[in-house]
Amino acid sequence: MNKKQLVLLLLFLSVLSSFFIFDLGDYLQLSFFQEQRDLFLEYKENNFALTSLLYFILYILITAFSLPAAALVTLAGGGLFGFWWALILVSFASTIGASLAFLMARTILHDWVQNKFGSRLKPINEGIEKDGIFYLFTLRLIPVFPFFLVNMLMALTPIRLRDFYWVSQLGMLVGTGLYVEVGAQLGMAESIPAVFSIGLVRVLLALALFPWLAKWAVAVIKKKKVYKAFPSPPKFDSNLIVIGGGSAGLVTAYIAAMAKAKVVLIEKGEMGGDCLNTGCVPSKALIRSAGVRHLFSRSESFGIKSAIPEVDFSAVMQRVREVINKVAPHDSVERYTELGVDCIKGEAKIISPYIVEVDGKQISTRNIVLATGARPNVPPIPGLDEIDYVTSDTIWNLEELPKRFLVVGGGPIGSELAQAFARLGSEVTLVDAEARPLPREDIEVSEFMFDSFQQEGIKFLGEHQVLSFQKHAGQSQVMLKHAENEFPLAFDVALLAIGRKANIEGFGLETLGVDTTEQGALKVNEYLQTNFPNIYACGDLVGPYQFTHMAAHQAWYATINSLLSGFKKFKVDYSIVPWATFTDPEVARVGLNEKEAKSKGINYDLTKYNIDDLDRAIADSEDRGFIKVLTHPGTDKILGATIVGYHAAELITEYILAMKHGLGLKKIQGTIHIYPTLSESNKYVAGEWRKAHAPTWLYPWLKKFHRWRRK
Repeated sequence: MNKKQLVLLLLFLSVLSSFFIFDLGDYLQLSFFQEQRDLFLEYKENNFALTSLLYFILYILITAFSLPAAALVTLAGGGLFGFWWALILVSFASTIGASLAFLMARTILHDWVQNKFGSRLKPINEGIEKDGIFYLFTLRLIPVFPFFLVNMLMALTPIRLRDFYWVSQLGMLVGTGLYVEVGAQLGMAESIPAVFSIGLVRVLLALALFPWLAKWAVAVIKKKKVYKAFPSPPKFDSNLIVIGGGSAGLVTAYIAAMAKAKVVLIEKGEMGGDCLNTGCVPSKALIRSAGVRHLFSRSESFGIKSAIPEVDFSAVMQRVREVINKVAPHDSVERYTELGVDCIKGEAKIISPYIVEVDGKQISTRNIVLATGARPNVPPIPGLDEIDYVTSDTIWNLEELPKRFLVVGGGPIGSELAQAFARLGSEVTLVDAEARPLPREDIEVSEFMFDSFQQEGIKFLGEHQVLSFQKHAGQSQVMLKHAENEFPLAFDVALLAIGRKANIEGFGLETLGVDTTEQGALKVNEYLQTNFPNIYACGDLVGPYQFTHMAAHQAWYATINSLLSGFKKFKVDYSIVPWATFTDPEVARVGLNEKEAKSKGINYDLTKYNIDDLDRAIADSEDRGFIKVLTHPGTDKILGATIVGYHAAELITEYILAMKHGLGLKKIQGTIHIYPTLSESNKYVAGEWRKAHAPTWLYPWLKKFHRWRRK
């Protein structure tokens, strides 16, 4: 606490304690005003301006220091000055005083509360930023609610002082008017209960309900406006139409079918979407083949002498296709048809919020879920059409291993494929605008992967800008810029791995008028609804996380919210989001890392365990990497975990489970882990936390205790 905060706190406590110690409240009772009523009225008649000023200042002080007398002084003001003048004085004095109380609470408590409880307050902060004015206005319309609590609690949120002031001024006006009118008409009431007639209570309840009823009415009006040009059919052919047969669409259709809804799934391409056909499945199959070849290159370290095997690239790609074919039945039309889903192959066209057309046939539906996914981002780089390039979608069509392989983009996709092709025998150059690969991770994670890439012969060019592509003397070249230097680099095939774009074109969204974000994704609310409440969207189409498991996670909410529309809806939970990059070693994360915690101003304790100390990792010659766990300061509550190491994507699951169910590191340490396994590393991290938080003050006493026991 700094000097300014300390002074304000002492001032506040001094005034508040003085109020009670010196029984100043006795002078702010109705009985006191009643006894002195004639004297006050006479003084006011002779000194109107001074009386008004003194009353105004008194009221500001009472509200600024949260003294329990505002309601009584308001009534007294009505009796003393009459309705209109008292209303003006009280309205401005109460708002100024409340704003001063707001500023004191913000200065003394805001930073401390946000730093200590920032992660827990995140949903509240987001709610205040979105609807804070509405909530404050509602609270101000209820005069019996403790205003000092409103002032203090609002000070702990991100609401701006300016908004706090004008909303308080407006919101308290009606309630203030009621109190002033009661004071003006009754003169000096005997007690507070005498003021609250049944009629007045009804008025207050009506005021409390008004903003909620108004919000509901606005929602109804907006809904009617949105659907004005689209009349609802008398009945529906289906409960739900799902457009897109990738991860999000398949999970949506599955859940709807299990709920016995009539669901139609429309897919124009291959069932399974990107994950099965061009993403997760083929990339992991390729990474596995590359990893096997890399193991052969390390065989002597395992005591096995063998030549490095020759790579048959066509056979590797054939294996990739076989893996896809083996997984495909899980996502097939036949399986989903058996589940009760009406699967249609064709291009969907949304005619209205209730009608989807497929190859000339129109199907009516109560709700639509859009799950059309995303595609690789191909920016308009000059000369791109002149060279041989692939994306994560088209790389599987390669028939020969590129001798010189250029990868543009050092994110997860670029890093995974760069390492895989390097291990298969390509000369790989990885180019990125950032200084290190995997720039979203902590610096030490990025540096670890940078060192790993260098050891495997991958040339990483960080902080390089791609200017153009060209053909020169029959060779493909990229023109790069680093600092102020520009230079060409020759290659055979280039992979563009610089993000993905949502598929929002070509099926009627433009005509319908569905809102999109500045980033080009579909715009949805916290319930995954578009601006048409019966049209939902999930998966890569909306983000913010373009992972298969997050697409499935969102699909649950989209399905349940659509099927239960009008009865119940659930906000999507993004509180615990895990992901992994399948390089070698793998990088897995859940929750916050240090980079994010620092950027958000969240305090944390850091516990780290180096995997080179783990018995199983040593036995497998995979003893490299580390685990970092962030916890709330002084507690074992997990804020986030990052693992770099062998099978990190499997090890992270224990932290996902712990965070989901509120388990701390003590519970992980108290769980029996099989020896020797990689999962023991999680227990050892918990042990490191325990050692760092051990009660060292107790050790001398324990030593004395045991010495006494030996006597």
